Amino acid sequence: MTKQMARMIDHTVLRPDTVKSEIEALCKEARVYGFASVCINPCWVKLCAELLKDSEVKVCTVIGFPLGATSPETKAFETKQAIADGAGEVDMVINIGALKDRDTGTVEHDIRAVTDAADGKALVKVIIETSLLTDEEKRLACELAVKAGADFVKTSTGFSGGGATVRDIQLMRDAVGPDIGVKASGGVRDKESALAMIEAGATRIGASAGVSIVNGLTADEDY
Repeated sequence: MTKQMARMIDHTVLRPDTVKSEIEALCKEARVYGFASVCINPCWVKLCAELLKDSEVKVCTVIGFPLGATSPETKAFETKQAIADGAGEVDMVINIGALKDRDTGTVEHDIRAVTDAADGKALVKVIIETSLLTDEEKRLACELAVKAGADFVKTSTGFSGGGATVRDIQLMRDAVGPDIGVKASGGVRDKESALAMIEAGATRIGASAGVSIVNGLTADEDY
């Protein structure tokens, strides 16, 4: 179970004050435990790609993070640069304001700019920021992500006052169906929480507490 769970975890450090030694430690842990990926800010992609080049651990980075308020063109550029630097997965934040305005065309275009830029070279996970949305908006965001060609929907950035809940994972799984990934991110700090998310329909867990999760411990912090 430990190895199986590790392969579902994006081992994450996204704090703005992260230093090189922390990134090096993150990659070392990812190798040792066999995590699915390391999830880091774009400035660290090249370093992580070099540190993980002989492993099965992917490099995941974030796009339009954490607000989602940059233009589709900017997000597309970020995506192409990240892939060129060595990223195999990108987690993009939607235009949350456009979603709340029910401007579905803008939201779909925003997501599609990233999926088109990725062009099959990297998995695209769409962060819908559940803590800022109604249930109806969560469902709409998931439907638009699927329509725009995303590989995953993801709950949270961890920077907007709320993280993943079992109820949201269930809602998102119901919205996207069985063929799209669902990533629970934010607040998953121990093995029991991770198992609850997986039982609810999550296929990936985003957490800085990856080591504690697979060891069955509780971490003090999420980010």
